Amino acid sequence: MSGTTGDRDAIGVAVSTVIFSLRSADEGERLMLPLVRRTREPHLGSWALPGGWLDPAEDLDAAASRTLAETTALQPSYLEQLYTFGDVARSPSRTISIVYWALLRSDLVDAQRSRAGAPENVEWFDVDAVPPLAFDHNRIAEYALWRLRNKVAYSRIAAGLLPDEFTLTELREVYEAVLGQRLDPSNFRRLLEGSDELVPTESFRTGKHRPARLYRYVAHS
Repeated sequence: MSGTTGDRDAIGVAVSTVIFSLRSADEGERLMLPLVRRTREPHLGSWALPGGWLDPAEDLDAAASRTLAETTALQPSYLEQLYTFGDVARSPSRTISIVYWALLRSDLVDAQRSRAGAPENVEWFDVDAVPPLAFDHNRIAEYALWRLRNKVAYSRIAAGLLPDEFTLTELREVYEAVLGQRLDPSNFRRLLEGSDELVPTESFRTGKHRPARLYRYVAHS
């Protein structure tokens, strides 16, 4: 067996999370993620993904939720383990990062941060304009975005970015923000109205235009 006990003891285990939400921008709703400015070396002053060290007595999911809350004051609507990053040269000391990706409804972001007190060193960035990050966090963020864009095509993952009830237009706008492209409204509506995953409600969204029916996803047992 190669390696010594001392070598194994020197390996640190961290948990990081890429959290996505829709945020208002000049051109409409945009898919964005929060970054944390580092307050210590290495990479002092650089932007990084939220995260922290794994407590030996802590489950991985619990660690992801805890470190995310401690660094950003956010509690996601959806949380899933993404990948383990463990390249030898990814940090000055050997560190393995167990990475999660998460979704948070836009209507809950400000409420959560206001209630918990928003950390001053956190800022939201457009997923297509992420600055240079500490360690290999750019690679991690890009992989999480690729995973989200692939999964939205065949799952109900968009529910993590929506309130419990929503219009088909609001759902299409989520898909457009995630995919980074415009979708034909008529084709999108025809596709989803035939889906077994969506249920029309008896409620309507009223505004400047004609009332729009609200839908919800079928509850899974």
